[in-house]
Amino acid sequence: MKVIGIGETVFDIIFGTDNQPCSAHPGGSVFNALISLARSGVECEFVSEVGNDHVGEIIRNFMRVNGVGDSAVCVFPDGKSPLALAFLDADSNAHYTFYKDYPSQRLQVVLPDMLEDDIFLMGSYFVINPVLRSRTKDIIAEARAHNLLIYYDINFRANHIDERQALMGSIKENFQMSDIVKGSDEDFRLLFGSSDWQEIYRREVMPYCPVCICTQGANGVDIMFPDGHVHIDANRITPVSTVGAGDSFNAGFISGLVKRNYTHKNIQRADYKPLVDSIASGIEFSTEVCMSLENYIAKR
Repeated sequence: MKVIGIGETVFDIIFGTDNQPCSAHPGGSVFNALISLARSGVECEFVSEVGNDHVGEIIRNFMRVNGVGDSAVCVFPDGKSPLALAFLDADSNAHYTFYKDYPSQRLQVVLPDMLEDDIFLMGSYFVINPVLRSRTKDIIAEARAHNLLIYYDINFRANHIDERQALMGSIKENFQMSDIVKGSDEDFRLLFGSSDWQEIYRREVMPYCPVCICTQGANGVDIMFPDGHVHIDANRITPVSTVGAGDSFNAGFISGLVKRNYTHKNIQRADYKPLVDSIASGIEFSTEVCMSLENYIAKR
C-alpha cells in the first residue's frame, strides 16, 4: 500500500515578523504531506515538476533523502523552479508571495504503477490550473479507473479569488472523482462565501463526494458524512509557524488510513469509523509541525 501524490513543488523561504528570512525548505502542499508520510514509514511517489536548476536539484535530492520516489517528477529544461516567500504575522500565520517561471511544455511524465489498495492525494491550484487541467484531469481519472482511494485537499488561496468562478467547474469535477474532500474554514469561505460547514457539505460536496473534512485551526476539525458529523478538538498550543499545518494534517490522517489498511472499498461500504479514528493522527502531525519552522514532521 502506497500513497501517490500530485502537486506543485516550490522552494519556501520563510520570513519572521522582522521581515528577515529565518528558514528555507523545499515545499508545496502535497510535497510537504508526502515528506511527512515518508518520514513516518509510508511508501510514497510524487507526480510533479521542477526546473533544471540548482533549486530543482535541491528539491529532488531532498525527496530522495527522505524516501519519496521522484521517478514521476518532470525536470523541464527551460524556466526555473518556483519560489514561495512566506511572511509570518504576529499570530504566526503565513502570507505568501509566489515567483514562477514555467515553460510551455509541462508535466510530461510516466506515472507510477497504480494498485487498487493505494491512496491518491491531490490538491491546491496545481490540479485546477487551466494550463495543466487537461493533463491533471487525465491523471486523476487514471487513479479513479484503478480504484484508488482519492483524497482531495482544496487548499484554495486568496490570490486566486478572481478566478473562482472560472475554476469552479474543475473543483466540482475533482469533488466528483474523490472519496474524501478536505478544506480549511478559509477555503470554504473563499469558495462559497459561508462559514456554515455543514450546509456547504450538504449543498456543495455531498452530491459529489460522501465524506468532507473541515479543519478550523485552533477550533478543531469537523468530519461530515451523509448521516451526520463528528467534531474533534484541536490541541491547545502557541504555534511557532502555521506553514505546512494543513499539509501535515493530511499526512497524519492518511498515515492513520494506511495503518488501518483503509481503501476505496471501505468508502464504498460506508465504513466511516476508521476515518474518525484517523483524525487524531492528523491533529498530532499538524501540532508537531506548528511547533517548528519546518514544513513536515521529524523523522521517526
